[in-house]
Amino acid sequence: MTLTIDVVKRSGRRPSEAFDRNKLHRSLRAACLSVRTPEGEAESTANNVTDAVIVWLTAKPAVTSSDLRRIASAHLTRYHPEAAYFYQRHRTII
Repeated sequence: MTLTIDVVKRSGRRPSEAFDRNKLHRSLRAACLSVRTPEGEAESTANNVTDAVIVWLTAKPAVTSSDLRRIASAHLTRYHPEAAYFYQRHRTII
C-alpha cells in the first residue's frame, strides 16, 4: 500500500516530506535495539507499531512530525514501554 501523506516537519524551516514507512520502521527498531531488545523482537515490534500507525494515517492527507511521533510512541508503549520511553525522549537523551 502506498500512502501519499505529507509530514510537516517540526521546525517548519524545511518543507514537508512524504511519509516514509521505512524511515518510521527504522527509528522504532533503533529505539528497541537501544534498550538491548533482541533483533527479532525489535523487528517484530517495529513492524507491529508501523502497521498501527499506517492504519491511523489512512484518513489523513497530512500530519505533523510531532503527531506522528506521539501516535507511534503510544503504540510502542503497548509493546515495549522501555523502548517507548527512549523513543519519546531521544532528543534529550542523546
